[in-house]
Amino acid sequence: MSAPRRISLVGPMGAGKTTVGRRLAELRHQTFCDSDQEIERRTGVDISYIFEKEGEAGFRQREKQAIAALLEQPGIVLASGGGAVLDADTRRLMASHSVVIYLHAGVEQQVQRTARAENRPLLQNVDRAQTLARLFEVRDPLYREIADLVVYTDGRHARALVREISDFLHSHEFVA
Repeated sequence: MSAPRRISLVGPMGAGKTTVGRRLAELRHQTFCDSDQEIERRTGVDISYIFEKEGEAGFRQREKQAIAALLEQPGIVLASGGGAVLDADTRRLMASHSVVIYLHAGVEQQVQRTARAENRPLLQNVDRAQTLARLFEVRDPLYREIADLVVYTDGRHARALVREISDFLHSHEFVA
């Protein structure tokens, strides 16, 4: 029997990538990885500090390296950062090394789910709704470009999302 396929979850902040990723990995007996957590582990500092010291460009370079390393591991479920798709090489890597699931969340849901988040550098001292709408406009086509499946998350529980993804993977004969 072949090894489980790698799965990459992409989507905006507040879409549920981490929550869904953990549950999906558990259901499929795979290892869950979060690219932001991997960057923090590698650097020993939080994402906000990296943004402060290196800017978004520096962070994106670290993100690209972390995702490349994570996708070398067999059978992982990867929750990527919302902006990981901005880098063409990262998009190609995810598309070629994993099944890509786009967790689509509307801007209103993103605003609600990120309301109390203090660890979101792009949402500090800005109009959150306006910023999230601008990010969505740029990133949505990039998520769709590499997605094998688009899952709409608005108003849905993680359990239902995991079931939809699992059904898709099973129906397309991706090894469980």
